[in-house]
Amino acid sequence: MSNRLQHLAIIMDGNGRWAQLKNKPRTFGHVKGARVAKKMITHASDLGIKYLTLYAFSTENWLRPQDEVGFLMRLLERYLIKETENLIQKNIRFTIIGDLNRLPTGVQKQVQNSIEKTSKCTGLQVCFAISYGSRQEITRAIQKIADLVHAGKISANEITEDLVKKNLMTGDIPDPDLILRTSGESRLSNFLMWQAAYSELVFSKVLWPDFTTQDFDDCCKDFYSRNRRFGKIDAELSF
Repeated sequence: MSNRLQHLAIIMDGNGRWAQLKNKPRTFGHVKGARVAKKMITHASDLGIKYLTLYAFSTENWLRPQDEVGFLMRLLERYLIKETENLIQKNIRFTIIGDLNRLPTGVQKQVQNSIEKTSKCTGLQVCFAISYGSRQEITRAIQKIADLVHAGKISANEITEDLVKKNLMTGDIPDPDLILRTSGESRLSNFLMWQAAYSELVFSKVLWPDFTTQDFDDCCKDFYSRNRRFGKIDAELSF
């Protein structure tokens, strides 16, 4: 089995706590966090990583105060307006998973614009998980498959793991090799739960706004030090 890091997924956690530690509003942490995200996208591209999925806004984040949610939506829109041309120059393709229909109209338009403009890029594929929840994603996949059964296009015994995967929002990309979470929390928080079945997990104590390319490299080094067996034993992996 290859131990190559092809797909890295990051739960970018700690913006609010970082700001509070500095006696700043939470929005200050989100701005700094966006700058770190930009730096990590570039670094991942330079390292030759093929897929980078960033957990930017969960379905549960809609429950946050309205002013904070509104700020995050405006921050996303400004980021895409400013950075789309840079993504094209770096040959980085932008994609999204999540419930796009819940985003403000202006954000939806800019997301679609960025997706279209970068669609021919062949380097790193960066995916923003926005208004995303893994339970909701799996539920939607089950509903789509149930519709196929109801329409008589497949039978229930034709439902396979591969069919479920194809109906997930990430159906056209490999599952993450490594899932990294910052800020010291040790949970997935409704992120890529189906896809994470054999992902390596790294939990960094560093708050996201303080996360550096050296921290990034250290997490990658940790990944490469591991022996990924996928349920097999070492003797079987040599064949």
